[in-house]
Amino acid sequence: MASLLVVGAGFAGAVYARTLAEAGHEVAVIDRRDHIGGNAFDFIDTNGVRVHRYGPHLFHTRSNTVVGWVRRFAQWTPYRHRVRAALPDGRFVPLPINLDTLATVFGVQLRDESQAAELLARVAVPIATPRNAGEYLRSQLGDLLTDLFFRPFTRKMWGLELEQMDASVVKRIPLRYDRTDAYFPRDRFQALPTDGYTAVFDRVFDHPSISVQLSTPYTPGMERDFAHCFNSMAIDEYFEYHYGELAYRSIRFHHQSVERWDERDWSVTNFTDAGPQTRETWWHCLPLHLVQESGRRTLTREEPCDFRDNDRERYYPVKTADGTHQTNYRRYLELARRLPNMTFIGRCGTYQYLDMDQVISQSLQGARRWLGKHGAA
Repeated sequence: MASLLVVGAGFAGAVYARTLAEAGHEVAVIDRRDHIGGNAFDFIDTNGVRVHRYGPHLFHTRSNTVVGWVRRFAQWTPYRHRVRAALPDGRFVPLPINLDTLATVFGVQLRDESQAAELLARVAVPIATPRNAGEYLRSQLGDLLTDLFFRPFTRKMWGLELEQMDASVVKRIPLRYDRTDAYFPRDRFQALPTDGYTAVFDRVFDHPSISVQLSTPYTPGMERDFAHCFNSMAIDEYFEYHYGELAYRSIRFHHQSVERWDERDWSVTNFTDAGPQTRETWWHCLPLHLVQESGRRTLTREEPCDFRDNDRERYYPVKTADGTHQTNYRRYLELARRLPNMTFIGRCGTYQYLDMDQVISQSLQGARRWLGKHGAA
């Protein structure tokens, strides 16, 4: 029976731990934080509202494998996420951009998808081969929409101009010509865990062959006591920044208790202005997140920053148009490949922006590949 170490108690570490434990291995999980769940950790605050400490986590996927796995550990409540953008004049419009967004911004009547497509074709800037996020958006949306919805937001979110960002960062944002206002319309499974994310992790780690130790950061050489280590820490930190630091953006979360609130049918609002905050979440608008009536509600506003200005909390890898950080990551990856008993996992270990379902899928595949080579206990 091999004794294995998993660094990190978020989704990547949890999936690896449970998969390996079910194959008969003893698994020790450590996390530098004082809670399980990684960035998906949630809790019920003094207002009786369930809050996601690290920003809203909306589960969505097209993968039957991922759906089957998460349903083992939780009941799920259907939820179709909708987002509104606050315009400078105080109006709210659907985001991602759809027919109604276009009609409002341009002050025109649009009957159908063909008229919306024709409008965008007229305003789009002819750029045959976009070299960066700015050129890609201008080639699809034109200058007005790019400058309204994406330029100020990018400055806040990434600390960069659109022209400095890789086009892939914005290509993942859908563009719609109809009135669809669901944020993830193509994902057949969209839901929130009925008892919250933390309860999901409690059940995943509830296995006789898994031990969890919190407030325990990884220290060099710790893996020597184990047959293999699956490590979700930042790969550049592990190698003591041999090639320099990889860039990350972080978020400062400003939680506020209110006794008056607007009635709205969406939970998240994006800010298009030049102020420091990017979005606001009204937690009680998510299903089952008002757990106990207190006469108060909780909202959270997000203020992006460099990870070094926020206790080195890494949330989003920075993907620039010149590929600097991606090139540096590949150099770290070469160092990692020389380590026979270490596998880097998760967002920080693989320097990727990954949704929750992608982390689960990637981790299930990774754990099964390892078992294919090393076998069950």
